[in-house]
Amino acid sequence: MPSPLFPLGLGDISATSASLDFLREHSVLAFGLAVGIIIGAITRYIQSPWRKVPPGPPGLPLLGNALQIKGDQWLQFSAWRQEYGDIIYLTMLGKPMIVLNSASIAVELLERRANIYSDRPCMIVANDIMSKGLNLPSSRYGETWRRMRKASHEALNKVVAHGLNEYQLEEAVVLARNTMQNAAGWDRFIRNAAADLMLRSIYDESPASEEHDTHVRLINEFGATVTSSAAPGAYLVEIMPWMRHIPSVLAPWKRKAQNFYHRYDTLFRSLLGRVQEDIDNGVERASFAATLIRGSDRYHLSSHENVWAAAGIYAAGADTSRTVLSWWSLAMLLYPDVQKRAQDEIDAVVGRSRVPTFADMPRLPYINAVVKEVIRWRPVSPMAVPHTSTQDDYYEGYFIPKGTTIIPNLWEMNRDPAIYGDDAHLFNPDRFLGENGELLSTLPGSKDDGHYSFGFGRRICVGKHVANNSLFIDVAVLLWAFSFVNIKGQVLDADGCNNEGLVMAPKHFKVDVKPRFPEALAVLSQECELRGR
Repeated sequence: MPSPLFPLGLGDISATSASLDFLREHSVLAFGLAVGIIIGAITRYIQSPWRKVPPGPPGLPLLGNALQIKGDQWLQFSAWRQEYGDIIYLTMLGKPMIVLNSASIAVELLERRANIYSDRPCMIVANDIMSKGLNLPSSRYGETWRRMRKASHEALNKVVAHGLNEYQLEEAVVLARNTMQNAAGWDRFIRNAAADLMLRSIYDESPASEEHDTHVRLINEFGATVTSSAAPGAYLVEIMPWMRHIPSVLAPWKRKAQNFYHRYDTLFRSLLGRVQEDIDNGVERASFAATLIRGSDRYHLSSHENVWAAAGIYAAGADTSRTVLSWWSLAMLLYPDVQKRAQDEIDAVVGRSRVPTFADMPRLPYINAVVKEVIRWRPVSPMAVPHTSTQDDYYEGYFIPKGTTIIPNLWEMNRDPAIYGDDAHLFNPDRFLGENGELLSTLPGSKDDGHYSFGFGRRICVGKHVANNSLFIDVAVLLWAFSFVNIKGQVLDADGCNNEGLVMAPKHFKVDVKPRFPEALAVLSQECELRGR
C-alpha cells in the first residue's frame, strides 16, 4: 500500500518502468511509421496531377474564385491573362474551370481534340428541364446531339443558305422602310426583323399570317429566357445539383421551368405540324423544318427531335441577330467616317434607282469588311457557350481534369494585337481589306471568318452562313437608304453593355436617321409593296 510520502506503490513503479521500456523499444518503429506516412503524403501530393493544373488566382476555401468572377467576366479573364497567361485555372464552389485566352490553345483543345472537349456543362434548368435535353446549343454531347447536329449542319450549309436570300432581302427593305418612317422604333424593328426572318426560314411562316405577331412575341420570349437561364450561376440548383430532386410543389423555380417547357413544346409542335401537313398534302416548302422532315430517315431523327432541332436553331439565331445589328448601329454613330465610306461604295456600285441585292455582294468589299468587323469588334457571346472535358487530359504539361468547364474568351481572342494590330479595340473594317481594297476572307493566325465569334470545333455556329448573309444585306440596304445620326445631347457609351446571360448587348441608346436622297422611301415602299408587305 502506498505511503503518504510515496503515492506510488512498488507495483505501480514497476508498471511505469515497463511502459517506459516499451516506448523506448518501439520509439524507433513509431518514428519510422510517422516519417513514412509523411513521406507518402508528400509523394502523393508531388505525383498528383492536380498539382499540375494551370496557374490562376488564389481562391477561398469552398468558394474558390466565385467572389472574384462577376459582372463582365470576360474583362476580368482578359486582365488575368496579363498575370497568369493564356490558360487560367479557377474553381467555382469546388468545380474546376479553365479559361482559354489564346486562340491557338482553343483550336488545339476544342478542335483538334474535339472528341474530348465537345460536351456542355450540366445546365439543369436551361437544358434538362426547359428543353428535356433537346435544345441543340445547350444539349449534352452524345448520340442524340450528333444526329441533330448533322441534320442542322446539312440543312444550313453555305449552299442552302443562299436559298434564303430572297427572304433576307425582303426583311432588309421592310426594316429600312419602317426605320425611315419611325426611327424611334429601331430596337423594336430589329427585334421583329430577326424574328420574322427566323420564322420564315425555319417554318416558312408568312409575316401576313393571322398568328404571326403572336408567334414573334412568344418565340422572342423563348430565346431571351433560355439565354438568360443558361448563364453560369443563373439558378442556385446549378451550384447545388441535389436541389433538382426537390418536388415541384416546393420549388417555384422548377415549376416555372417545367411550365415553360410544356408551353413551348406545344408551340413548336404546332409550327412543325403545319409544315408536316403541307408536305403530306404535296405542298413544296422551302424551309429548315421541311428539310428536317424530308430527311428524317437519313438523319434518324424522331418527330420530337425534329421539333426541337428547329426550335434550337431559332433560339440560337433570333436574339444574336438582333444584338449584332444593335452593335452595328452604335458603331455607325461612333464612326461616321466608316458609315460615309460604306455609302460611297454602295453609291458607286448600286446607284440610287434600286436597292442593293445579293448580286452586288462580290463588288462591295468594304460592306463585307464592315460585317466581319462588327462581329469581331463586339462578339455577341464574348465567352461563347462553355465546353466541358469528358476525360482527364494534359496540355503542355498542364493537367485538365475530367468534368472541367472550358470557357473560350472570345473577347480576348478577337483583340489579339498579334493578329489584329494595336488598334484591335477600335472599329476598323480596313483590317479586312488588302492593299488594293480587295476583301480578305481571313487574316493570318485567325479562323476562316477572320474572327472567333462563331466558336470552335463541333460546337461552331451552324447558322453562320445565314448570319453573315443577313447582316450583309441589312447593312447594304440600310446605308443605301439613310444615315444614322446621334440624338442631340446623347452621350454614347462604346464600352458599356448589358449582360443578358450568354449575350452581350449594348447599353440602351437612341438613333435618328437622315434620308440620303428624296426618293429613298418611295423606292423602299415600292419594294415592300411588291412583296406584299
